[in-house]
Amino acid sequence: MINGGQLRLSSYRGKVVLLDFWATWCVPCREETPHFVDLQQKYGGEGLQIIGVSMDDSTDPVRTFYQQFHINYPVVMGTADVGSAYGGVLGLPIAFLIDREGHIYAKHMGATEAAVFEKDITTLLQTR
Repeated sequence: MINGGQLRLSSYRGKVVLLDFWATWCVPCREETPHFVDLQQKYGGEGLQIIGVSMDDSTDPVRTFYQQFHINYPVVMGTADVGSAYGGVLGLPIAFLIDREGHIYAKHMGATEAAVFEKDITTLLQTR
């Protein structure tokens, strides 16, 4: 995580996870972040957990971005290996919606409307 420590996706089993691959220099990523902050605040109590995976080269710009955008979810530093585990991260942003059992429900490549994420999230949250 950008503040130290490890994050294991498996520890979020039972929650709906939005795994967002992004970078501070990515314009569409910067546009999506406020929506993710809103979605985490709105649905976190119902079982949503957003996790940001920064593909930046160092943590310094990420820490600044985290504070500037008042991010309310964990952010980890990604690597090429992490990207490969999800089929390769060749462009940003890429977001995966993962159901409560840990299966990938949807993959959104490029800038995606907040309403699309919200529809997927509410669908997954209703599934027990």
